[in-house]
Amino acid sequence: MKLFNWINIYLSVGISFLFSGEIFAQDTLKIDFREAVELALQANVNYQTQLNAMEVLQKEKQVAMFSHFPSVGFNTTFAQQSGQQFQQIEGEIVVTNVTNEIISSGLNLNMPIFNSGRRILDSQSAKLAYDAGEKGLDRASQQVVFDVARRYLQVLLDQELLRIATENLANQKEQLRQIQGFVDAGLRTLSDQYNQQSEVARLESVLVDAQVQLENDLWDLSEYLQLQPGVTPELTPVDASARENSLQDLPMDELYEIAATNRADKAQQELLVNSTKKDLKAIKAMYYPRLSAFYNYSTFFTSLDNRSIQEQLLKIYPQNNLGLNLTIPIFNNFQNRLDVSRSRVAYKNQEIQKAAIDRKVYQDVRLAYQNYQAAIRKTANTDVQVFAAKEAQLAISERFRLGLSNFVDLATANQQLVAAQADQAQSVYTLFFQEVLMKHALGTLEVLD
Repeated sequence: MKLFNWINIYLSVGISFLFSGEIFAQDTLKIDFREAVELALQANVNYQTQLNAMEVLQKEKQVAMFSHFPSVGFNTTFAQQSGQQFQQIEGEIVVTNVTNEIISSGLNLNMPIFNSGRRILDSQSAKLAYDAGEKGLDRASQQVVFDVARRYLQVLLDQELLRIATENLANQKEQLRQIQGFVDAGLRTLSDQYNQQSEVARLESVLVDAQVQLENDLWDLSEYLQLQPGVTPELTPVDASARENSLQDLPMDELYEIAATNRADKAQQELLVNSTKKDLKAIKAMYYPRLSAFYNYSTFFTSLDNRSIQEQLLKIYPQNNLGLNLTIPIFNNFQNRLDVSRSRVAYKNQEIQKAAIDRKVYQDVRLAYQNYQAAIRKTANTDVQVFAAKEAQLAISERFRLGLSNFVDLATANQQLVAAQADQAQSVYTLFFQEVLMKHALGTLEVLD
């Protein structure tokens, strides 16, 4: 018997040393939920990728806007020609072998006047694509909040289950001490003591499992937040039991209307459909004639002319060209048809995606609604379960103390109480998470307070 007690002591000390040693060997970072979300946003690949893509969408929007203005270009050329040069002298063309240094410059302006509304359609499409990118970024941030909430709440639940396991082990060790006193006094048999020792050993294994589960989920959260190796987050608790169940009385139809209004991915897809539709119309405009105005200014200098550079460039050789350019597409190897076909396929694909997202939004809301209602009922049931288990355990403990109940009844009552407490903790955090999931399905999820 003494040997068994010493084994339990060594086992408990070894387990405590193992886990405490791992914890103290690591650096801890105390964070709350908001800080965890900020870290996750900085580390999340999908969010950062979409954030970078917004820079391109912004530039495309600017380019489409500035396409309404003239395009301006300036060019200049410095050249040297060696060999036979043609010169006009006294009405004759004379060929001489000389070196000619040439400077030529020009200014070009081009202004589209009519292109069947393509510039307007391109501007509208670029703006819609940019707005869609913003909606996609909003949904990506909501997804990060959801992922952090799931991991954050799981760690808090693990900590609560570890606390319950620790308290239960301490209570059962005290129960073992009392039984040993009863055995020494001749009030209980030795089998009761052995049974309680077995129960204590089992609960020590339960405690080990709870500690391992906590360590695993802490690692999962640390990995998602991309913390430095050896850094363990120390989480600020949230009061899961104090949440207001503000969504439980809303009917399914009203919840779907909220989701249809607020889901960023649904709005994003609608904007993408409209954007590709504008692109299709803009490409179809290439079938029709285009009219543009142009202005060209050119001048040059040649070393064969003895006059100064300034006089040649500014007075002698400047030329101004002003006119209209009409382009009528007749045949370009069906390139326009190919571009229209590609744009039409892109538009149809976006419509297919829109229909799929509409179905997904409805399914997400319906599933989240059912799980949310089930979590509410389960929370109420576990409250009753814990109350009844506590009363039963107190009554059986007293009967056991008086010798009116056996060890099996006592062990069963203890196990039922612990199971009820674990179920209650699970239901509280499950309800909290289901509310988060519900808001994620509705598109109204924000950082938790």
